[in-house]
Amino acid sequence: MKVLLVVHAAATFYMAGIIWFVQIVHYPLFGSIGEPNFIDCQRFHLSRVTWIVAPGMAAETVTAALLVFLHPTSLLLKLGAALLALIWWTTIFRQVPRHNVLALGYNVIVHRGLVRSNWIRTCAWTLRGVIAAGLLLA
Repeated sequence: MKVLLVVHAAATFYMAGIIWFVQIVHYPLFGSIGEPNFIDCQRFHLSRVTWIVAPGMAAETVTAALLVFLHPTSLLLKLGAALLALIWWTTIFRQVPRHNVLALGYNVIVHRGLVRSNWIRTCAWTLRGVIAAGLLLA
């Protein structure tokens, strides 16, 4: 059980770190690239980001599901799973569509929406990190 909690916390902390970097540096930087190079930069982002986030998101999802399955009465685990579901939902239905539009060219409104809606994931992963730390310390 302890190993599962450690792997879960490591995946959560990894993703929380990535999302803060994306929120504070990476996404705002998109607005500074300039039109001639933007499509190439966006395509580069799309071709590489999955290699960085997929392992962490997969490990986090699998370990969260196992933890909830093993401890179905834990409110903290259920809250963490609900936050993870929110992260997946906003990734699929908010972030990915915006990235797809930006792959066609820079759009200031879509870019602003990308940065603003990413705060949902940033806050959710931060809360998940607090929950994971609490579970490790309990």
